[in-house]
Amino acid sequence: MATFISVQSKKASEVDLAKPLCKFIQQTYPAGEAQSDHCRAAEELNKLRKSAVGRPLDKHESSLETLMRYYDQLCSIEPKFPFSENQICVTFTWKDAFDKGSLFGGSVKLGIGAFQHIKDTVLSALNREPTVDISPDTVGTLSLIMLAQAQEVFFLKATRDKMKDAIIAKLANQAADYYGDAFKQCQYKDTLPKEVFPVLAAKHCIMQANAEYHQSILAKQQKKFGEEIGRLQHASDLVKTVASRYDEYVNVKDLSDKINRALTAAKKDNDFIYHDRVPDLKDLDPIGKASLVKSTSVVVPISQKFTDLFEKMVPLAVQQSLSLYNQRKADLVNRSIAQMREATNLANGVLASLNLPAAIEDVSGDSVPQSILQKSKSVIEQGGIQTIDQLIKDLPELLQRNREILDESLRLLSEEEATDNDLRAKFKERWQRTPSSELYKPLRAEGANVSNILDKAIQADGHVKERYQTHRDTISLLCKPEPELNAAIPSANPAKTMQGSEVVSVLRSLLASLDEVKKEREQLENDLKSVNFDMTSKFLTALAQDGAINEEAISVTELDRIYGSLTHKVQETLKKQDELLKNIQNAHQEFSKMKQSNSESNLREEVLKNLAVANDNFVELVANLKEGTKFYNELTEILLKFQNKCSDIVFARKTERDELLKDLQQSIAREPSAPSIPSQPAYQTAAAGGSKPAASTTPTPAPRTMVSSKPQPPARPPPPVISTANTPVSTATGATASPAPLPGSSAASTAPSQAQGPPYPTYPGYPGYCQMPMPMGYNPYTYGQYNLPYAPQMYQNPGQAPYPAPQQPGYPYPQQPYYPQQ
Repeated sequence: MATFISVQSKKASEVDLAKPLCKFIQQTYPAGEAQSDHCRAAEELNKLRKSAVGRPLDKHESSLETLMRYYDQLCSIEPKFPFSENQICVTFTWKDAFDKGSLFGGSVKLGIGAFQHIKDTVLSALNREPTVDISPDTVGTLSLIMLAQAQEVFFLKATRDKMKDAIIAKLANQAADYYGDAFKQCQYKDTLPKEVFPVLAAKHCIMQANAEYHQSILAKQQKKFGEEIGRLQHASDLVKTVASRYDEYVNVKDLSDKINRALTAAKKDNDFIYHDRVPDLKDLDPIGKASLVKSTSVVVPISQKFTDLFEKMVPLAVQQSLSLYNQRKADLVNRSIAQMREATNLANGVLASLNLPAAIEDVSGDSVPQSILQKSKSVIEQGGIQTIDQLIKDLPELLQRNREILDESLRLLSEEEATDNDLRAKFKERWQRTPSSELYKPLRAEGANVSNILDKAIQADGHVKERYQTHRDTISLLCKPEPELNAAIPSANPAKTMQGSEVVSVLRSLLASLDEVKKEREQLENDLKSVNFDMTSKFLTALAQDGAINEEAISVTELDRIYGSLTHKVQETLKKQDELLKNIQNAHQEFSKMKQSNSESNLREEVLKNLAVANDNFVELVANLKEGTKFYNELTEILLKFQNKCSDIVFARKTERDELLKDLQQSIAREPSAPSIPSQPAYQTAAAGGSKPAASTTPTPAPRTMVSSKPQPPARPPPPVISTANTPVSTATGATASPAPLPGSSAASTAPSQAQGPPYPTYPGYPGYCQMPMPMGYNPYTYGQYNLPYAPQMYQNPGQAPYPAPQQPGYPYPQQPYYPQQ
């Protein structure tokens, strides 16, 4: 069975995705069916995560499908939720996939908010050094390994399907090249498990042996019997190398038997029948290559069964565009309504100053005009002076509640920021996370904005109270019953009848037209408030077509289309009112000239004017106070969300802080704590000898004891030395190999200047082969090295031959002599 290198899944800590996502959904979407659906989807996502990473997975297609669905769902929700440290803060903690829990290991655990790695890269989302399993070198090496293994799969399938030997040879030769590239990439790196290195070297040789074997079959078919023997001999040498060095990682017995049987038969036939000359390996034509694999980018969805749990939720870019559109819409509507209300207040003020319509109704001089009675009735029905007093009394309580929520939210931020600063000052560069002062800038800006709004609201409340005190007595008079109100209004001599005069008719007609304008404005205000148009489809279309949303251009165009006719009518009412007020003032001047005036009538007219003004002030004060109450209540909801946001991020930061402190404590505990030995006195150095160099003041650490779990077998024989003569390739007999450098010698500690290939017999001049060294630290020629408590340190002068390894005291067996391979 083929041996393949697999990468273990990263072990993740438990994370509750449902809680932060549901909180964001409840804060963003109004209560209703859509909010409930989104919250249920968040619960399903949390269950999917537990199935994918919260438990050990079986090596089965269903487990792979679960992982792919989870990955696809992460990619799907990334543009729909604002995942960041200061919005939806979700901390994922995972362990290094290659970490074995060693005492002196490096950083084996890492925690971030890490959804950005889906659209960018993992490294760009990290705010500190990544674990080795996701470092660029490790990921690049793993990519090459997976490419080589994918090519080998095609080779195995071609072999099983009994395809032509020429094709199989090319597939195997290409796989050998890929394994060689992966081998070079991972040389001199200790980030991968130790068994990866020898497996890659063995696979390189095995794939090359398979290529030579199938190419030999093709040579036999072409009656090139000498080439057949040469290729089989090379394949046999390659397999022997694997068997002698890597048999504990791969089993090549079946392949070796197959090649040797073919080689024996080919030699026998050639010796007795064909007598074809066996060419040198360097004279053989290189085997072709056929690559059926390549690295491709991941295209989501990668699961064929994927269904987006948040299909009805629009992307974050659309949500932001909708928010900006709604703000533009609200500005337009509020601006139009404000213009109409200001115009209506202006008209009421002008009429009150002219005592209209009371002036043309007050013909008896001793009764309350009908318009004043209607105003009095309206004020009484709305609660009169008591309504205003209660609304004013409630404002300070609402204000105080909002102040307390804001102050408490900012206090949470300040306390956590102070703790972060203290720990940063204590651990300095080891405290590798975003400073709280930087992270909280948006929240503090939001808090400062709310504080400014509250200050302005306090000023507005003061103006309303002053205005109320100014008109309180007149409003109170307007709330009295009709007899008391009539008694409070001075009487006057009856004015001469002007009911039939033309000027009175003109004034009544103009006032009626002005009332129609007011009613038209009320309808326009309702129309402006009731218009509702969903811009989601517009923004989704723009995002799909252009990949981005030009919100301003789209919103301005649509708002003009939707509200253009209404805003035009608003402007028409403003112009019409200006003309009517001008005509009313002119007609009133004529009316005043015709009306008989005296001091009593003037006093009566002044009181009637004040009552009309009191009504207007009552209406405006009640509206202002109700708007203020609504404002404070809505601000309370906003501040509660702000407080939740602050508490959530502070909680997340505390969790991250505790995790980082735990990692730092473990890291500090792993650091060596050998005491510093004082330097040797000069007189002791001088007494030791004249020209002898002084001993180093740096203490040499004691060698670490390597405890073997089981007895080790004797060292394996060395690889064959292949002859380069113009004869069939065969193993050399009686060849003597120089011993490998001992641990600690310069040869063992110096890496070659270039990356090398896997170890196997080398033939000068033969194309397509490169020499690769043994795995670092592996020495097949030194006996007993791995059974010792620690590797012996041998020192020698430069240029001196290495000393033989000394016999270890107490070791029950003598050192075995070196026997060359037969």
